[in-house]
Amino acid sequence: MKRSEDRILTTHVGSLPRPPAMVDMIRAQIRGEAVDPAAYAKTLRESVASVVAKQKQLGIDIVDDGECGKPSYVSYANDRLGGFTPRTVKAETRSPWLGSREALTFPDYYAEQLVGASSTHKRLVCTAPVTYTGHAQLKVDLDNLRAAAAAAGVTDVFVPSVSPASFEDWNRNEYYKTPEDYVVALGEAMREEYKGILDAGFLLQVDDPRLVTHYMLHPEESVADCRKWAQLRVEALNHALRGLPRDRIRYHTCYGINIGPRVHDMELKDVIDIILSINAGAYSFEASNPRHEHEWAVWKDAKLPDGAILIPGVITHSTVLVEHPELVAQRIVRFAQAVGRENVIAGTDCGFATFAGADEIHPSIVWAKFESLVKGAQIASRELWK
Repeated sequence: MKRSEDRILTTHVGSLPRPPAMVDMIRAQIRGEAVDPAAYAKTLRESVASVVAKQKQLGIDIVDDGECGKPSYVSYANDRLGGFTPRTVKAETRSPWLGSREALTFPDYYAEQLVGASSTHKRLVCTAPVTYTGHAQLKVDLDNLRAAAAAAGVTDVFVPSVSPASFEDWNRNEYYKTPEDYVVALGEAMREEYKGILDAGFLLQVDDPRLVTHYMLHPEESVADCRKWAQLRVEALNHALRGLPRDRIRYHTCYGINIGPRVHDMELKDVIDIILSINAGAYSFEASNPRHEHEWAVWKDAKLPDGAILIPGVITHSTVLVEHPELVAQRIVRFAQAVGRENVIAGTDCGFATFAGADEIHPSIVWAKFESLVKGAQIASRELWK
């Protein structure tokens, strides 16, 4: 994993606006419609090439495939894990956010925003031992990304992969005796994907928004309860990452695509030690929206693992406002002064299209935000290396 040795490098979280043709095919698959395999494969290759080229054009240093072929950052694993059974459960057509601390505080807002929000993406039930069956799909993703990166002249590439805890939340367990047994089994299965990404020569990014959203989604639990829950999930993740090269693993957590009041987000100070116990070489997190920008100061006293890199979000998905490059630069400089310029890579708060076609932020605005990210990193670099 490269460091910011002579300038601030730039990256992002993973999901990016997919080309319309790709979105149409993914939506057709979600609806259960037949999609021509050859046409799908061609559209996917072209979409990945387009998204990688766009990142290169904008000046992003560490790129990915935008998660072009995934219906979402989490539900894609439905097709890569065995042991699950489709089952219609009426309650699952309602967004889990409707029972959250946020919805209890702002019921009118969230009732209008979220009813039916999860109904189009399939939920499954675990009814047998979890196994990894996604080798062929993973190979397609890695081959497409490798070809696109070579064509664009990009050498630094990461691949997002869902965490055990986030997938645990997506599909209910009816097989394992305890939730802890279930999440450990998920980690063991996903380890095959993690290892496959690393063996192919890419950086691995583990996506784990559930680690910090659990608190908001469970108003009946205290901070202490949520810390205990999180510690057990981190143990399962670390077990899945055992023996894998820490310096080639990025870990990402965030509060999801939630363009709302967000007064009940778990505070960084209550979970930072748990995050830093994860066996990763870099940590990606929200740092630029109004609920979390102040938390940069928490990192001044944090005990970072040896060699750790921070990837703070310096542009956000939580507003359509395009951040001014000078503001982006100020955010970067604060982190550089807190932990050292070489230990900071400028990133984003979250993905910008975590569910295919959702595009809460219009693609044209996403790319404008990325331009500010790159310009802000250039301004910060001039100040930090003057």
